[in-house]
Amino acid sequence: MKAAVLKEFGSIENFEIVDIPTPKPGFKEVLVKVFATSVNPLDYQVRRGDYKNELELPVITGHDVSGEIVEVGPGVENFKVGDEVYYTPEIFNGPGSYAQFHVAHESIMGLKPKNLSHLEAATLPLAAGTAWEMLVTRAQLKINQSILIHGGAGGVGIPTIQIVKAMGAIVYTTARKAHHKFLLELGADHVIDYENENYIDAIQQMTDNKGVDVIIDTIGGNTLSDSGKILSQMGQVVTIVDIDKPQNLIEAWGKNASYHFVFTRQNRNKLDELTKLVENKKLKPFLNKVYPLSEIGKAHSLLEYKTGDEDFYGKIGIEIEKEV
Repeated sequence: MKAAVLKEFGSIENFEIVDIPTPKPGFKEVLVKVFATSVNPLDYQVRRGDYKNELELPVITGHDVSGEIVEVGPGVENFKVGDEVYYTPEIFNGPGSYAQFHVAHESIMGLKPKNLSHLEAATLPLAAGTAWEMLVTRAQLKINQSILIHGGAGGVGIPTIQIVKAMGAIVYTTARKAHHKFLLELGADHVIDYENENYIDAIQQMTDNKGVDVIIDTIGGNTLSDSGKILSQMGQVVTIVDIDKPQNLIEAWGKNASYHFVFTRQNRNKLDELTKLVENKKLKPFLNKVYPLSEIGKAHSLLEYKTGDEDFYGKIGIEIEKEV
């Protein structure tokens, strides 16, 4: 099979398309013919070496799969040959999705939504799965609560807004002015131009100084320390960002706040719930660019550096096998 193999950490030039043996499924595993994958910030972080202690080179990276089961291993109970599935490969535990075939344990995959193409479905497992874990598993968001989502036009921000609205909560989000119209149409109740507004002042004004119940951090920086200034009593902060410097949480202490640090886990249950949302038209993928596997470096460059499109938003799909 063909795969995009990362030979060295660093440049986008370090990917090489090579022929390697097709893997065989083991106990409780299935072999999936990969039709599509996508690109996430985790992908370029892995490529540039942020997690080099977790991986051994050369390595196949990639964290989304949408494809069709072509072989089942012994003990598989829930899937059969011909099933269309989608999932996130086990992170830092085996090859990723930048290949024509992938082997995975049946417990981490779900049936692909029937109303999506493989390219569309491949945009959801990691990003929307992370959103589900933040909102449902950790924050346990409730109807009519208020939530601030940093980076609303990002790959995680877009499904997060949609899931929040499906749960009946009130969305505040930050984004560049160029993305405001899109985010309001997506369902955001209030959008803050973080380049020209102080989001702390804006939230205080819009909530009459009551603050918000939940804050979702997808951007890092001083967000953890600043969040306490705009949380309501017993508020919660959920972050998916590595902490690269000490944070002063004294403001949050006075609010009796809770902090959740999320590194997404793989399981079928949340994929099944996401499928229900998709098939009930509550969750929609936003696939804005597609590259072949041979141009995986260009896809990384667009997401990481916004090369050629500084206003890019949504997801980047990688087509590995054309659908018929």
